[in-house]
Amino acid sequence: MSFELILFWLFVIAGLFNLAHIGFYLAGANLYDIKAFKLKAKNQKTRKKLPLISIVFATFNAEKVIARTLESLTKLKYPNYEVIVVDNGSADSTRKLIRSFIKEHPKFSLRLIGKKQNVGKALAINYGAKNYAKGEFVMTLDDDSVLHPNALRNVVRYFDDPNVAGVAANVRIIEEPSVLSILQMLEHLISYRSKKTFTVTNCELIVGGVASTYRHNLLKKIGYYDTGTMTEDIGLSMKITALGNKQHKLVYAADVVAATEGVDTFKGLLKQRFRWKYGCLQNIIRYKNMLGNSDKKYSRMLTHYRMPMAFIGEVMLLLEPLLIGYMLYLSYSLQSVELIIGSYALITAYLLLNVMPDEHTTLKQRLRLALYAPFAYFIFYIMNLVQISAAINCLLKGKSLINQTPHSGTWRSPDRRGNTAMVFNKA
Repeated sequence: MSFELILFWLFVIAGLFNLAHIGFYLAGANLYDIKAFKLKAKNQKTRKKLPLISIVFATFNAEKVIARTLESLTKLKYPNYEVIVVDNGSADSTRKLIRSFIKEHPKFSLRLIGKKQNVGKALAINYGAKNYAKGEFVMTLDDDSVLHPNALRNVVRYFDDPNVAGVAANVRIIEEPSVLSILQMLEHLISYRSKKTFTVTNCELIVGGVASTYRHNLLKKIGYYDTGTMTEDIGLSMKITALGNKQHKLVYAADVVAATEGVDTFKGLLKQRFRWKYGCLQNIIRYKNMLGNSDKKYSRMLTHYRMPMAFIGEVMLLLEPLLIGYMLYLSYSLQSVELIIGSYALITAYLLLNVMPDEHTTLKQRLRLALYAPFAYFIFYIMNLVQISAAINCLLKGKSLINQTPHSGTWRSPDRRGNTAMVFNKA
């Protein structure tokens, strides 16, 4: 078989693969929306018991954003929660600002725990949760994130199902006037809508750290966060899933809304996505026994679809430059632009089908996002370049990945702006 024929069939298979996934994600998201609508109508009654929720997060050199985060927590429409902040050895005025906030809000249940040095995000959160959290449920945040006022009221309803172990929030990017900000906004909107499909099919595997909520007794049982990987949040969610995702389900909550800052430099984005990808691969390798596992405690969609896709997705990513190059070659050799126009139209339509049904944006916001759609096809190549670079970097560190070399505990977030322009729509 000639090399050109191999390329042709790779191109055809990749195209069908992507088309099938677009249809799968759209169908799953729509089914989630229907179920959520019925559940909301059914659960209009007021709860008699409102369990205590502990919000625990670590902070490090966050003087630009910490007041905004704490202010959002004072506006939560839920009467029974506590906030525990672990200052992870900040060298700026973060700790001073938190102390001032406590004095200004004497009735607000906020506790500051100080660490002399940066011990890493996972260890810091573990310290706060193990020693100070009293809630039946524990929610974790990033120190630059903002919670919607209804977040706690909504999240607690998901735990009415005794098999739900953890809940992933609907995380939005705080808008900035830049191409990178728009790119991350659209990316988050699409990727989080796909989580609806993973919830409907019970194969959610990866839960981010922003506003993720877990049963406290389960966290105690499994020893909280592991500390040897780059992504402690992914490690925790996969550790829970490994117990068996039929009785320890992870679900996505579209109405538990949070916002966080995006990365505002290309260099920062490269570092962030390498850390995410490397940490994800670390945990996938650690829990590789779930791949194809037929144990009845796992759903088949998890072990025979979601886990394999974690590997297949990386292979497809690395093949993408070759396939794009082949598409351009075919277009040139056939003197036809139908392939390029078809790809452009498909991605644009897919983006619009994700933007327009979104339940947490106003009509004005949807129309503005829709205006970005015609340019998104080209903007997304920036993210593709970042992801491919991260994947290659992971390959170069393949020995460390396979050997599960522990990651250093120190931690620092990207530079933050502290923009206060984010306005939540009703959730």
